[in-house]
Amino acid sequence: MTQVTHNKKPSSFYIGLDIGGTKCAIVLSDIEFHIYEKVFFETDVERGPTAIINEFKLHIQKLLEKYNHKNLVKIGISCGGPLNSKKGLIKSPPNLPGWIDIPIVAILKEEFGVDVALQNDANACALAEWMMGAGKGTENMIFLTFGTGMGAGLILNGKIYSGTNDLGGEVGHLRLADDGPVGFGKAGSFEGFCSGGGIAKLAKSVVLEKHQNNITVEFCSSKENLDKLTAKSVFTAAIQGDTTALEIVKISAKYFGKALALLIDTLNPECIVIGSIYARNEALLKPLVYEVLEKEAIPEALEVCRILPAKLGDKIGDYAALGVAMQ
Repeated sequence: MTQVTHNKKPSSFYIGLDIGGTKCAIVLSDIEFHIYEKVFFETDVERGPTAIINEFKLHIQKLLEKYNHKNLVKIGISCGGPLNSKKGLIKSPPNLPGWIDIPIVAILKEEFGVDVALQNDANACALAEWMMGAGKGTENMIFLTFGTGMGAGLILNGKIYSGTNDLGGEVGHLRLADDGPVGFGKAGSFEGFCSGGGIAKLAKSVVLEKHQNNITVEFCSSKENLDKLTAKSVFTAAIQGDTTALEIVKISAKYFGKALALLIDTLNPECIVIGSIYARNEALLKPLVYEVLEKEAIPEALEVCRILPAKLGDKIGDYAALGVAMQ
């Protein structure tokens, strides 16, 4: 499917590719992030990487015929990890079976004759929020996904930091407690306590214990409904005043505050921009998180660091790969 948002054509343009396990998107914009056209299609991973890359090529070629190939500056790619951004390789992401050491950068560079850059999706989102979102104008920024999982994109001294082999920012693996919900394969991890999947596991544990002790849980009155618990249902109930749901949120917020304190004390950022769950529930989470931060973080470091909800919202996917192209 194609969406056209501008009738005029830019004098120069960038193309961003978002490779997802369910959907793929191609976005064309100018240097000011004005989007001129967006194309998206179902990934259909069973086709394998060759067929999917060929579909990308086909759509890109049509855009180049329309907008003049010589005006294309660069292509940026956002994709889930693991990957090697320096070598331009996609290295078997869980949501893209069969994509083993795919040299996506070399393939597209040879096909279209322009520079191509690759970043994981957390880094790509960090670039977008830094260039035109909540972190605009900063030199040192941390972006936290806080969605299905917990990952970070790090902007340090005005540049994306991905580490020696693209594992910089894997904050979800940090252990915050000896035991707790499993996230990133580790019990008691940052992702275990602070992600959609982790909060659902935490909720099941807390609610099950209450049922076993014959304590009524209004927002989940039966053990049969435990598997239906989600982060969304927990926050909805907490906002409505459910005491058990609020207890679960407070546990997550406590560990979220501790993790933020570690990041603030270690990296001394100007701001931490947080997406998804935090952005949607800032009014509930912010005071709980700051209560912990004021106890845990170095006061001088906390004083210069703003905790902000992501600004781009659902549009961040459109801008993330473009940010990679423009970095």
